[in-house]
Amino acid sequence: MLDYFYLALYTFFKVLLKVLPSWILRKLMTAIAWLAWYSSPKHKNRIKEHLTLAWGTALNESEQKEIGIHAFMNLLDTVFGILKRDGMDKQEVLHNITFEGSEIIEAYQKANKNFILVTGHYGNWELLSQSMAIKFDLTLVGVGRKIDSAMMDEVLKKNREQFNVEMIYKKGALKESMRVIKEGKTLGILTDQALRPHQSIEVQFFNQRATHTPLASILSRKFGLDLIPAYISTEDYQSYTVKIYEPIVSIKTENQEEDLAILTQKQADITEKVIRKNPKQWFWMHRRWK
Repeated sequence: MLDYFYLALYTFFKVLLKVLPSWILRKLMTAIAWLAWYSSPKHKNRIKEHLTLAWGTALNESEQKEIGIHAFMNLLDTVFGILKRDGMDKQEVLHNITFEGSEIIEAYQKANKNFILVTGHYGNWELLSQSMAIKFDLTLVGVGRKIDSAMMDEVLKKNREQFNVEMIYKKGALKESMRVIKEGKTLGILTDQALRPHQSIEVQFFNQRATHTPLASILSRKFGLDLIPAYISTEDYQSYTVKIYEPIVSIKTENQEEDLAILTQKQADITEKVIRKNPKQWFWMHRRWK
């Protein structure tokens, strides 16, 4: 019964978000974000703790609040966007998106070379995967967690697949990722979540020790695939910019441990660089440092 309740909610909000004028939707997102900031001490304190870890005393109370509220706004924008784009025409998805660095991916495609896309929980990350798949005519396969409701997991699966985005799950991700690469599809990996020490590689992130997924590094080294970082951002939740960065070139020497450490640190470095440029876009609620 709970599955059907979730489905009813999904359907209701999908219709509602499609008929609401964009300016009303933005005001609604702002109101919910402010409410979340003031009504959830747990998340507010976690955001402030993480901002202090990353920036020290450089941010005052007002600046921390502004960044925190935008973190909630980005989450709402990501979730609402999933609902709004359900059934949307592919070209309509791209209508308000500007791409910077498209020539990087186009050069790989011209050379018939596959790559791994690396990104993070920055901006509207669901829109990033869908827009990249449409723009570059990719079958993009993400790695994520299966949600508890089997019915809703299937709904979200179909939602993504309409835009050439598929999903594999974290359990058994390495084996499934290798299958994806052998099939010639493009793997996309969110690299900015903390993992248990035995599952991760330690990196420096904002001058702090942090664990980092080695998945992209392992696959890059094994298959000789370069890693292409890409991130999406917005200033007004209407128009978006996808910025594609210079590739992290695959390396393979006799020292596997060192190769993986170098590749993984470079992923952490580009994520930090992007966040420093605009910290309001990152999902500061994540337990990135443990």
